[in-house]
Amino acid sequence: MAMPPLSALRAFEAAARHMSLTQAAGELNVTPGALSHQIRGLEDMLGVKLFERRVRAIALTAAGKQLYPGLQVGFGHIRDAVANLQATNNSQVLVLSTSPGLTAKWLVPRLYRFAAAYPDIDVRISATATNANFVNDGVDMALRNMADPPQADTALEAEKLIDVFYVPVCSPRLLEKHGPIRAPEDLMRLRLVHDDSLIARTARPDWKEWFKAAGAGDVDLQRGLRFNSADHALDAACEGAGVLLSYDMLAYDDLRSGQLVMPFPLALPSARAFYLVRPKARKPPAAAEAFRAWIHEEVGLLDWSTIRDAAPDKPKRRRK
Repeated sequence: MAMPPLSALRAFEAAARHMSLTQAAGELNVTPGALSHQIRGLEDMLGVKLFERRVRAIALTAAGKQLYPGLQVGFGHIRDAVANLQATNNSQVLVLSTSPGLTAKWLVPRLYRFAAAYPDIDVRISATATNANFVNDGVDMALRNMADPPQADTALEAEKLIDVFYVPVCSPRLLEKHGPIRAPEDLMRLRLVHDDSLIARTARPDWKEWFKAAGAGDVDLQRGLRFNSADHALDAACEGAGVLLSYDMLAYDDLRSGQLVMPFPLALPSARAFYLVRPKARKPPAAAEAFRAWIHEEVGLLDWSTIRDAAPDKPKRRRK
């Protein structure tokens, strides 16, 4: 039998990987109709059906399940080979994926130091709430807030940077207005600010768990302000809108500057950590190695004693 056209095999592999003709067509920059035509041509040439066409869905047939693994590996090697070549040719370009909150509140205020140390490296930040797709997004590295330790992923290398703790923070003006906080119950008379961008993450404390750990009674979690962006929630807390339960790394600069204080010195571990993530199979560009060394230095510069007045009894830092 003659070798089927590479374009048809590529169309099938993309459709099987996405389980969607529309998404596969978008990846390959063709119309869904053209993609479907290529797959039907491949089916005719092989004499088997590869997909079951359902209402608004597709499913692999037995023949499709037999064909897909080999093509997935083969095209994966092709993508990695091309990515490695591009990394060699673009060794001074770094595409980094991270969350909008971490970008705005922690990374951006420090990037000038990386630019000064490595003026020839062009950093491109992709700030999204979803995890990077290293296959299709052109991302070299990602900063991720992940369960600690993360689930094993044979395709990714995850390098731990720093543990995540959750701390209550508010504007000092709020405390001047409402009086000092001597017990956790005193926080109940203040408006709570909720960062709903954390909802989807498992194994993380919330206000209910914080009050329980503090030995306080039940609190009405339905009241207060809610934001789906961590940096917006922190901005609201800085403006005196209420008390926010934030992860400490994002609040670090505002705590250090005095924009925020910890009204009660109880930090909860989250069983999460920030990790630097990159694909194992792809040779990292020189820019990625430079960024890796730099961000470890930056994390090492974090001095929690500078916010001792904001959190006098903060737990000793820090496991790496």
